[in-house]
This record gives sequence, structure tokens and C-alpha cells, in this order.
Amino acid sequence: MNTLNIILKKKNKTELTYNEIEYMVSGYVNGDIEEYQMSAFLMAICINGMTFDETYSLTDAMLRTGDIIHYDGIDGIIVDKHSTGGVGDKVTIALAPILASLGIKIAKMSGRGLGHTGGTIDKLESIKGFNTQISEERFIENLKNIGVAISAQTKNLVPADKKIYSLRDVTGTVDSIPLIASSIMSKKLASNADIISLDVKVGSGAFMKNISDAKKLAKWMVKIGEKYNKKVVVTLTDMSTPLGYAIGNSLEVVEAVKMLNGELNNDFSELIYYFSSHIVSMALNVDLNKAHEMVKEVIDNKQALNKLIELVEAQDGDSSYIKDVSKFKQSKYVIEVKSNLSGYVDSLDAYKLGILACNLGAGREKLSDQIDHSVGIELVKKRGDYVNIGDVLLRIHTNFDDNEKYVKKIFKYYKFSTIKKEHKLILDTIK
Repeated sequence: MNTLNIILKKKNKTELTYNEIEYMVSGYVNGDIEEYQMSAFLMAICINGMTFDETYSLTDAMLRTGDIIHYDGIDGIIVDKHSTGGVGDKVTIALAPILASLGIKIAKMSGRGLGHTGGTIDKLESIKGFNTQISEERFIENLKNIGVAISAQTKNLVPADKKIYSLRDVTGTVDSIPLIASSIMSKKLASNADIISLDVKVGSGAFMKNISDAKKLAKWMVKIGEKYNKKVVVTLTDMSTPLGYAIGNSLEVVEAVKMLNGELNNDFSELIYYFSSHIVSMALNVDLNKAHEMVKEVIDNKQALNKLIELVEAQDGDSSYIKDVSKFKQSKYVIEVKSNLSGYVDSLDAYKLGILACNLGAGREKLSDQIDHSVGIELVKKRGDYVNIGDVLLRIHTNFDDNEKYVKKIFKYYKFSTIKKEHKLILDTIK
């Protein structure tokens, strides 16, 4: 086969065969195809798209470049949950222990944050000692013993995705439905869970900016899962405003702990109950009302919180941070930003707040950047809340001495209205 001819075929909108796609993927992973050639190929895909069959072929070719996890000797249903990434998305930290406390195994390979979106691995590493680099053997052992394991992606799990995603990130080819679908599904299929729960974020703070693209992505991922006899459910959720009140690594862990303590009643807790109930319903074959009751019970009796403590201890973390969240490292300054307007908060730009948190040190622009786990943003007023002049809108947790430039930006991120508008958090569910 000829690399240039394959690139030209995609440039000219001609459908590629499985063998052609596999040739490009394996060749790039093996070093036979140069970065500039793969960059051209990815850009042609980004501009001209792919058919479903091409996207399935790309997923399968990527999947076959690495290992597939096998859960020999582990009884029960195994679940994997994934989010396409958003601002304030700390769902895994609360969801995983809830499911595990109900006897559902949850195996989670998570990523780091990049740009305006946070990563579960960075958040967990704000807990002193928490080891996200555990071996596959230890991952399986934790799954067997306590029902939950969360780690960074192993070196041999879909190496094609790791290499291709790094290239996509620096070539402007991230926002492509075929590339997103193949990236997500190759990793989820390699993780080899029985149920795959996917949270596709939609809005300004997400890669999917509109509902129609998000639905197409969701339907394709469900269809790819069917090819491998996997049960896939995709939930489309709003990310035009941040999820919960905390943006930033340790701040988000604290909010997840508060949720498991039963202290929260916000959009974050709503989403946790929704995901937990639907997964429990599928995994244990009970109706949604019964599943909701079961979730509520393990939160109320602290079983879920204790399961998080077990997880932290099983992965070398200091569980006293979960028992006493005041132990998390605090930022040097906490700056209150007060409103100069009154009215109902109509919108709150998730993307810009995510970028602001990144600039404070809570995120990274490139993977080699260091994270400051103590910084971030604590929202006080969110969409739908009424604000008087002088009310605190949010608090900036920062270690910088000069923060005036960040404070001035905040007022541009809030939009006010004279009336309270209703907004949906759960936009759709596709199975």
C-alpha cells in the first residue's frame, strides 16, 4: 500500500477500506509512517469526515495495537464509565464508590486534564500518596478485593490512541466525530467491561458544541459497542455551565466527598443519582425507582463514602484527607468576586471559567505542564440563582500575588436576566 495514495483518497472524499485504515494506524504506531503524513491524514478526516464503516474500522485498528484487559476470576458485572470532558466534572470520584458499594465492579482507566477540561487522574493525585500508576495486576486485584480500581491508561492499552491523540491535540484535529468516537471506544473496548456508560457533554465547555453532533457521536458509539456485543448507554448532559460548584483538583475532590456525605443538593448530585440509578438498574436488573432507593441508602448509611476511603487506601493514598477534607493543601489567597449587577444568572460560560482555572495552575496547556492541586474556582452563584449587587459570585483560589486581571474577567463570564429561566441538565439518553 501507498501512504500518499491513502491520504489523497480521504482528501478526495473516497471511502477507505479496513486494510487501508489499518495500514495507516499500525504504520504510525510502528514508526513506518511519519508524523507529517499522519497529520495530513487526520486533517483530511477532520475536514471530510468518515462513514460509520470507516469509523468502526478505525476503532478496531486502534484497538488491535495494544492489549485487552481480561477479568478472569472476577465475579459480577463490570462497568466502565467515561466522560468526554467538561468543567467541574468530578463524577467518577463519587460514582465509582457508589456502584462498588452496591456490588457492581467498576474498572476505570482515566486521563489527565488538558486545556479547559479537568482530568480525574489529576484530581485523585491531589490526595496525598494516591497512586494512579498501578500495574495491571494490581488493578485487577483491587477490582477483585474492593470492587473498584481507577488508574491512568497503561502503556500497552491502545498505544495508537495515545500517540494519535497527542498529534491531534497539536494539529487542530480534536473536534472530529469519527476521531472522537474511535478514540473513546477503542479505549473502552480494551478495558473490556460488560456495561459501558458514556457521558457526552454538550455546550460551551465541551468538545461537542451542539446537540445534533452530540447525538450523532452517541449513536455511533452505541453502534460500535453492538459490534462487540457490549451494552453501551450514552447520556447527553449540559456543559454550557460548569458542573457543581468546584473547579480545580482538590476543590473537586472535596465536593465529591460532600456529595457522598449527603451534604449537596445541586446539579452535580442530580447527575450522580441519574447515572448511578441507570447503571444499577441495568447491572442488577431492577427498575429505576428501586435503583434510586438503593443508591440513596448507600449514601445515607455512608457505605459509599467508606468505599471511597477503601479505594484511596488500596491505591496508597492517605485516607485521612477524605475523613477530614481540611487537610487538603490550601491556596495562598482566596479572593471573593462580588457582583456589580443584580438579576437572575442567565448564563455562566463554562469554557472561559475552565480556561481561567487552567491559567491559575489547575490545568495544563501541554501534558508536560505541572498542576497546582490547591488552586481553582469556587462558585457561589450559578445559573438560575438570584444575585443582588454586592453578592459574592465566586471565590478564586490562587497562589499568585497579582490577581486583579483575573477578577476583572469574571464579570464578562456572567450574563444576567430579569426572569428566571429553566434549563435541562440531562438532554437525552441513547441506548
